[in-house]
Amino acid sequence: MNVLVCVKRVPLTGGRIVLTDDERAISTKHLGFTISPHEECGAEEAVRIVEQHGGSSTVLTLGPPEAEEQLRDVMAIGVDRAIHLVTDGDEWDPQATAAAIVAAVRAEAAAPDLIVFGNESADAGNYQVPIRVAHALGRPCVTGVQAIALEDGGGTVRLEQEVPSGARDVYVVPLPAVVSVKEGLNLPRYPSVPGRLRAKRKPVQFSTPPRPEPRLELVRLAVPPGSGRQVTVLGHGPEAAPAVVGLLAELGLV
Repeated sequence: MNVLVCVKRVPLTGGRIVLTDDERAISTKHLGFTISPHEECGAEEAVRIVEQHGGSSTVLTLGPPEAEEQLRDVMAIGVDRAIHLVTDGDEWDPQATAAAIVAAVRAEAAAPDLIVFGNESADAGNYQVPIRVAHALGRPCVTGVQAIALEDGGGTVRLEQEVPSGARDVYVVPLPAVVSVKEGLNLPRYPSVPGRLRAKRKPVQFSTPPRPEPRLELVRLAVPPGSGRQVTVLGHGPEAAPAVVGLLAELGLV
C-alpha cells in the first residue's frame, strides 16, 4: 500500500494577521510556519495505514525552499520520503497547484494507491485541489473524511463523512482513490527527538515545476473585521473590588 499525503506550508495564524503594503499577501515577518491541522491528521493516517498494512508513505508539498522544514516535520512522525516541488514563494492558484501535483504523481515509478489531502489549507481555504487532482487522474474522490479503513485486502477503502444532522455517510470506493480529511480523524503523534534525527537522513526529491499562466487574478486580501469587543477597566488594586462585585451581581453570579 503506497500512500501519498499532500501538505502546504502556511503561516501560524494564532496572532494578529498583518497584510503587506500592497494587500496582496500576509506579512510573515513575525510569524512562524506550520501545516494545517487537517493535514497533520492526514499525515498521521498515512503512517498508520503503512504500519498496519505495509507499503510506503510519501509526503509532497508545493512551496518555497523553506518548506523543506515542514516536510522534515512530517517525516519525523514516520513518513518514509518526501517530494518537494520548489517554487519562488508566490501563491499558486488551485488549477496550477493541482496540475503540478498530478504531474508529480504521474512521474512516480509506483503510483500511490491512496492520495490524502487536508480538507482545505489553513490560509487560502479553496477546497479545490483534491477534487481537481482526482478528476485529472480519473480517480474517485471523497471529501470531508473522518474515518478511513481498508477493506477487501486493500482493494477498496471505507470512508466515513459526517453530515450536518450528526449522522455519517459511508462510502466504499475502489483503490486507487483520493480523499481529503478533516481534523478529528485521529490524534496526530508528536515528533520525537529520535524521529527528528531520522527525518534528517530521509530522502527528499526536489524538482521545480513550470508554473502555468494564472487563470485567476488576485486583486487584494482583506482582514476580517474584529468581533468589536471592548475592554472596560473596573479599577486598580483593592479599589476595584466594589466594581467587580457589582458586575458579578449584575450578571447574576452572586
